[in-house]
Amino acid sequence: MPTVAGYIQRKSMLYKTGVEYGDYTINFVQGCSHGCKYPCYAFMMKRRFGQVKSYDDWCKPFLVANTLQLLDREIPRLKDKIKSVQLCFTTDPFMYGYEEICHMSIEAIKKLNAAQIKCSVLTKGVLPLDLAALSKLNEYGITLVSLNEEYRRRMEPGAAPYKLRLEALKKLHDAGCKTWVSIEPYPTPNLIQQNLSEILEGVSFVDKIIFGRTNYSREVSSYTKHRDFYNERAQEVIRFCTERGIAYHIKEKTITRS
Repeated sequence: MPTVAGYIQRKSMLYKTGVEYGDYTINFVQGCSHGCKYPCYAFMMKRRFGQVKSYDDWCKPFLVANTLQLLDREIPRLKDKIKSVQLCFTTDPFMYGYEEICHMSIEAIKKLNAAQIKCSVLTKGVLPLDLAALSKLNEYGITLVSLNEEYRRRMEPGAAPYKLRLEALKKLHDAGCKTWVSIEPYPTPNLIQQNLSEILEGVSFVDKIIFGRTNYSREVSSYTKHRDFYNERAQEVIRFCTERGIAYHIKEKTITRS
């Protein structure tokens, strides 16, 4: 079982996010062992501002040791302003194989729920069934951009296999939890040949689907039909969700005009 590379301290934890569908967020780990190669926006920003030096450094997660103490201090001050808290935007709250990080996530969610604050979780790891015992206001999601394990090993080398993510999400759904899936960053055909319909059918039990394009990628930019491709796939998601009564959100700039 892997262990974190070390521990760091921070001065604050809860902050308002600028992400279009988010409210507040917490990021209590620096780095991410999943090592996504899309490339990862969080890694690019952390390297740009000198917080990590290399991809290898990024893949060695450091846990914020004073996370729970910061929440004890900040929740009373901010709870009336918060609609929901996202776990997490620059790391993964259920990092695959890291029990200590998973435990911290559950304890943080418990503290937020105790203040009647809803949590929204997104992971490329395995969601524990223990989450079903927490507030039914919470929403639990996975990232799923393919069902092809060869592609997963190439692009998300340290993340959980797709099958394990789906099985864990389905168990939470069956336990009465709200579930969702992020199909982002969805790859263009020059990266992998696949049918989006197969992925949609595989997650047809969820309450919400978010769909978005791959950004910051030379391979996608070099695919001359990428605008038409994403316009068509977005409409496919909209049709699927409308027919099944599933909520959906299409990320900004996924649908474009020629």
